[in-house]
Amino acid sequence: MLREDPRYSAYVSLLRQELVPAMGCTEPIAVAYAAARARALLGCLPDSVLVGCSGSIIKNVKSVIVPNTGGLKGLEAAAAAGIVAGDADRKLEVISGVTREQFPAIRDYLSRADIRVEHLIGDRVFEILITVRGEGHSATVRITDTHTHITLLEKDGQVQFESPSAVPGKEISPERLLLNVADIYDFAKTLEISDVEEVLSRQIAYNMAIAEEGLRNPYGANVGKTLLRFGGGSAAPVETRARAWAAAGSDARMHGCSLPVVINSGSGNQGITVSVPIIIYAREIQAGEDLLYRSLALANLIAIQQKTYIGTLSAFCGAVCAGVGAGAGIAFLLGEDLKTVAHTVANALAILPGMVCDGAKPSCAAKISQAVEAGIFGYQMYKNGQQFYAGDGMVVKGVDANVEVVGRLGREGMRETNREIIAMMLGEI
Repeated sequence: MLREDPRYSAYVSLLRQELVPAMGCTEPIAVAYAAARARALLGCLPDSVLVGCSGSIIKNVKSVIVPNTGGLKGLEAAAAAGIVAGDADRKLEVISGVTREQFPAIRDYLSRADIRVEHLIGDRVFEILITVRGEGHSATVRITDTHTHITLLEKDGQVQFESPSAVPGKEISPERLLLNVADIYDFAKTLEISDVEEVLSRQIAYNMAIAEEGLRNPYGANVGKTLLRFGGGSAAPVETRARAWAAAGSDARMHGCSLPVVINSGSGNQGITVSVPIIIYAREIQAGEDLLYRSLALANLIAIQQKTYIGTLSAFCGAVCAGVGAGAGIAFLLGEDLKTVAHTVANALAILPGMVCDGAKPSCAAKISQAVEAGIFGYQMYKNGQQFYAGDGMVVKGVDANVEVVGRLGREGMRETNREIIAMMLGEI
């Protein structure tokens, strides 16, 4: 693929847009970002805060520790951290500069401010609406569609800024519609590494650092450490080590580790899942930096392609998309052709299309382990002369058609599942 090709520039642009640093689970960080923007717009420390969120945001914030808060959980804690100590200019690293000395101030604000949470009912899957009041003034910030997409700034009832939200069901941008497995493979083969070196080198450094931290210290359910303990330790097969290191990154992240990660499709867990297993395989075979970067570019884009059809948040576990991407990236790393990469994707999508997302929490690490296993096994199946065929369940002919079918399942078919999960988590049923 030539550099002048519109697909080439679109793919580079997508990698630069999607592979950005974030600290902590991205949904509570988005709440903290909105809250920090609202406090800055208000111009003073607010006395009251109304945190309105769509159900999927509530689901992903409820059970995860907000980093740099001293172990606090929930929407109220995320909003308080952003208001008291956040730097809105840093977006998804909004509370990365919070110090231990500021923890008491966050707790004190939580205890005395009137902070209320409201479930926003409607068709919009991703929405955060924060209204703050203090010293006789009010300010409102709305974020929709993606984690930093501000669509409303309002002060004392006067609109300061307004941008249209995407229409539900029509969020796919033209550059995303250019994504397909054959072109992604061609792009990875012909890529000028310098065009994406910065984002990919940062992904390697950040995501391996948090994986190492997860294996070094106790976090969450210690899924990564458990996999290694019962899988052979440092002598474990590379497949086990790939799963364990990816899971360990999630162990640390879900437990409030303050190390940043480079995300994919708005998710740190997905960023870890799609990258760490490939890096472990690259170390195993002593692959060069050039090949590693190409493999990561392919894997990240295949994950983005899947999430394009599913949407930012869903009842469909996004780790599956990332695990599929990792499996494809490993196949590319090992020198496989387009046919093998495509069958790896199709096989892996047939294995775990129904794993549900019930919010961010310690068990995400175990789901990541399973997703990576599915991605690797999808590759191993095809290398063993085996594959799933059109008509096997919802498997259809053609890898890109399978991506779209699974995307429809996650986007449309699991809407009611998502509502039921949210209702269960909120104690409504």
